[in-house]
Amino acid sequence: MDMNSKFSPGEIESKWYSHWESKGYFHSEPDEREAFSIVIPPPNVTGVLHMGHMLNNTIQDILIRKARLEGKNACWVPGTDHASIATEAKVVGMLREEGIKKSDLTREQFLERAFEWKEKYGGIILKQLRRLGASCDWERTAFTMDETRSKAVLKAFVDLYNAGKLYRGKRMVNWDPQAKTVLSNEEVIHSEESSRLFKVRYQIEGSDEYLTIATTRPETIMGDSAIAVHPEDERYAHLKGKSAIVPLVNRRIPIIFDEYVTMDFGTGALKVTPAHDVNDYEIGKRHELEIIEILHDDGSLNEAAQVCVGEDRFVARKKVAKLLEAEGHLVEVEDYMNKVGRSERTNCIIEPKLSLQWYVDMKALAKPALEAVESDEVAFFPKNQKNLYRHWMENIRDWCISRQLWWGHQIPAYYLEEHVFVALTLEEAVEQASAKLGRSVDPSELKQDEDVLDTWFSSWLWPITVFDGFSSREELDYYYPTSVLVTGWDIIFLWVARMIMAGYEWEKVRPFKHVYFTGMVRDKKGRKMSKSLGNSPDALALIDKYGADGVRFGMMNSSPAGGDLLFDEKLCEQGRNFSNKIWNALKLVKMWPVDSKKETPAKNTLAIEWLKNKFSQTLLDVQKNFEAYRLSEALTQIYSFIWTDFCSWYLEMIKPEYEGSIDEATLNATLDIFSEMMIMLHPYMPFVTEEVFHHLKEQSVDCCVANYPTAQSLDEALLSDINQAKELITSTRDVRNKAQLKKSEQIELFYDDSNVLFSTERSEAMKQMVMQLAGISKMDSKGERADDDLTAFLSGTSKYYAQLNKELDVEAEKQKIEDEIQYLEGFMKSAEKKLSNERFVSNAPEAVVAKERKKLEDGKARIKILQENLSKIS
Repeated sequence: MDMNSKFSPGEIESKWYSHWESKGYFHSEPDEREAFSIVIPPPNVTGVLHMGHMLNNTIQDILIRKARLEGKNACWVPGTDHASIATEAKVVGMLREEGIKKSDLTREQFLERAFEWKEKYGGIILKQLRRLGASCDWERTAFTMDETRSKAVLKAFVDLYNAGKLYRGKRMVNWDPQAKTVLSNEEVIHSEESSRLFKVRYQIEGSDEYLTIATTRPETIMGDSAIAVHPEDERYAHLKGKSAIVPLVNRRIPIIFDEYVTMDFGTGALKVTPAHDVNDYEIGKRHELEIIEILHDDGSLNEAAQVCVGEDRFVARKKVAKLLEAEGHLVEVEDYMNKVGRSERTNCIIEPKLSLQWYVDMKALAKPALEAVESDEVAFFPKNQKNLYRHWMENIRDWCISRQLWWGHQIPAYYLEEHVFVALTLEEAVEQASAKLGRSVDPSELKQDEDVLDTWFSSWLWPITVFDGFSSREELDYYYPTSVLVTGWDIIFLWVARMIMAGYEWEKVRPFKHVYFTGMVRDKKGRKMSKSLGNSPDALALIDKYGADGVRFGMMNSSPAGGDLLFDEKLCEQGRNFSNKIWNALKLVKMWPVDSKKETPAKNTLAIEWLKNKFSQTLLDVQKNFEAYRLSEALTQIYSFIWTDFCSWYLEMIKPEYEGSIDEATLNATLDIFSEMMIMLHPYMPFVTEEVFHHLKEQSVDCCVANYPTAQSLDEALLSDINQAKELITSTRDVRNKAQLKKSEQIELFYDDSNVLFSTERSEAMKQMVMQLAGISKMDSKGERADDDLTAFLSGTSKYYAQLNKELDVEAEKQKIEDEIQYLEGFMKSAEKKLSNERFVSNAPEAVVAKERKKLEDGKARIKILQENLSKIS
């Protein structure tokens, strides 16, 4: 393969991605291998790639690519969510631009236009994921409203209804006046907002006395059915059995006594509007109060309000306040902070509304799903998410699943008079109706429910339906339960908990073995990324600038397990630099002349053995981190091994002398380890590793599907010896620098007879290595040699002597030794304090105590040598 002088990610990314796809590497079919399956959290069909997607899908790709390299049958199923509210809003907006109202179309016509929009604009994000390198099985791409998923969703509804776990009831719901649909509690975002508190007085019927109440919503006063006070509030005891007059509409309402009222909040009196407040509705049920609905579905006031009819609720709020003031009912207005619920999709302020809707009985499904997480049958990473999950599951409320939209799965419920028939098809519903009524029912007599199901009702079945689990067993039995789910903690209730419940309801088994929760992507100041702050970078522009590998590196390098990601573009630059480092290492190795007759120097054999051991050590550490989903830490270990151990140390150890050649055995060993390094790094940075892998040598397979390297048993003594040698090289270089020696000026180095490092069977090879890397012409035992003209220094606890042929700055050297002694004395004092603590010695692990004792002994030995050096130069 021709090799460019510079690494150009843009040129290789499309080349390799097309190659992988053409080879079918991403496609999976059931076979005899162990399955490793992941289902993508389906992004909205309206979505485009943003930083959250980049993080989540990079993590999934890392896991799936590693599993593929390990020989598992890796299957990553992609797909999109039909996103009822968001998509319908897009389609309605498109129609509006054409001068068409939704109401101008029949349901069938609207759905036809919606599917046209979906085919034209939907799924852009899946194409963008290819740019990131996502190795999804694209042949399996699913859509929550395609035929397979739709059939499964309807069957799930029918199953739950027949099992008595799904019902229809009139209850207080969260109403989105902009989308004109109900929302589940989990789709409402509550936050503190600046508001105004209006204090309004109500006249007590038949007297000159007034009761003052405080409200943030004066526009709902016309829907009041009572005023409530606490039964133990003596201030209002005399009002028992009396009534008040509602301002503006002059309606008589009772004064009631209820323990829900807080005596010390405000005036201790509460206006009760059962149709427009959840808590008021419960009070209304207890006291059998009249329910007066004063709002249209779009949030404007209706005829029942009598005042400001047709006005938007917020316009009406201002007008009602002025009317109250004009009639002498408004006592005062003050600024106020209160919690406001907004629609997750439209950001519209939610309106509590009494409505007839379909609900899932969640308590009937919750128990096995809670037990599964508590027992780690479904293991959470990080573990602290179990607390959040437990709290929600133990306080679970029924799930409102009907939505007043057209885009979605139409509820399979059919009505005839007061009867409800739930069936997969109209034909089945007709059969049920005929049997129930004892006569032949014509299909035209049945009216199907107009509403659609909550989008999440299809998503909670996702791990089952992507394998066609409601129709066929073959794939489901092989791929299910899936291996791991990667998702954000913010949808632990909306999606994760519900999928676990669905898994046990239909399959009697967990839907996934592990759940890895990613953190939130924030900017380097810790702020959540958003368009309004202008701190959310364009994901594709980052890929264009730094390459997909650079961006993947940047995302993962700043992503602690389960913690929020503080994203800094400089990390992507670091990723690009890492690619360049690898590329330059490749060029260096490939440009060395090879001498097939040259014997392998002992130092090279030693270097190769050390690197193999270091590589095995890295593999073991990386595996431990993968098992705990500490993927960022694993990347740091790989990065350190390649950048420091391989590039900075190993290549220098084996590098031929100037204009010299490398022996064939060393080169081949280097290319083998280089190839295995690329396989280890491949899950994180697939493009550069594939390119380099093929430039190294003739390969029998692609890096994408090669065998993941396995760790060998470690030679701990060798690793320790080389660490000491590296420390000696660094110390010697430091001595040379202080003496301001040029690189070409070689020195002689001596050591004590008692030196352990150079008294082993590999001492000659070790000497060769140290001499080459530290600029040493001669290295030997000091013996009886006088050390008056030698510069003594420490490396670890061993003493060395350098013949520099340079005059030593005695005062500077004395100061350096004294500073080091002072530091060591402080260090030893800390260790002695620890070891004198009986509690520490008794309770700490034996290895930890032994380590502290060793530190103390080493410190004493080092101080002794430093004091000897000090006395010699003083």
